[in-house]
Amino acid sequence: MASGGQIFSLHALLLTIVFANTTPTWALSTDFYKKSCPAALSTIKTAIDAAVAKERRIGASLLRLHFHDCFVNGCDGSLLLDNTSTIDSEKFANPNNNSARGFNVVDDIKAAVDKACGGPVVSCADILAVAARDSVVALGGPTWAVRLGRRDSTTANRTAANIDIPAPFMNLSALISTFKNVGLGVSDLVALSGGHSIGFARCTSFRPRIYNDTNIDPSFARTLRKTCPRTGGDNNLHSLDPTPAKFDSNYYKDMLIQKGLLHSDQQLFSGGSTDGTVRRYSADVAKFKEDFAKSMVKMGNIKPLTGSQGEIRKNCRRVN
Repeated sequence: MASGGQIFSLHALLLTIVFANTTPTWALSTDFYKKSCPAALSTIKTAIDAAVAKERRIGASLLRLHFHDCFVNGCDGSLLLDNTSTIDSEKFANPNNNSARGFNVVDDIKAAVDKACGGPVVSCADILAVAARDSVVALGGPTWAVRLGRRDSTTANRTAANIDIPAPFMNLSALISTFKNVGLGVSDLVALSGGHSIGFARCTSFRPRIYNDTNIDPSFARTLRKTCPRTGGDNNLHSLDPTPAKFDSNYYKDMLIQKGLLHSDQQLFSGGSTDGTVRRYSADVAKFKEDFAKSMVKMGNIKPLTGSQGEIRKNCRRVN
């Protein structure tokens, strides 16, 4: 029989193995800045409310920045880094190039927060996480308690961004695999896809669907072809659902009548395992919002840098 000391040592060894390559979620805290900068969250909210009042579309853009940041090596602010001689910016990866936007708003928020805190106390990664939440709230969506304490990456990974960010052309099995690779399940996939309740997509993202897919409402396809010709007009925009500035369940309702804008959208209601959840969310917006909030917390916990890892950037666009 092992002694108490041996049992304790074995337990410690197991913990070391378990956490060797992971960051426990308790490393993040909802009150992380309570003492170091109590004005941080209110400052971010004020900036977001002003930005959304000026341009409603920016709310969806900021939500997307957090999403695309977290899917590439975790929620570490790497997406915000500009190109340098040593950094191959994720901004120029296929999912982000000529598409990701809102960087100037993030710069403005960073400046306001640093002023309120008396210096660079709040990470750019945390600013993205809070900005995403406040943007959703500003457009009528749910709120949630954002866990904080992320630190900023000192590098970026364009190759990973090209591989790891879900693409609008993916089928259901590919979407499920992409989410599974970052620790998110099928339920998270369906809930987080509801982020497409707000915002717009470029023609280049939905062109294959409106010319090649068969599970699309014919009149819907004809209308979209006026905005998105077979050639040219790559940056022409169309709303992801009929109410792009309101966080609601119309995104899911559209799928039931084969009016999902992106191929990847309609895949969630195409005779597969996610059909039932889409039906439920289309009929119960409160349930959708509840699940979306839970999945956003889960997504925000993907491999954060904490403690002495990374840094707190003075400028979100470059390392210190």
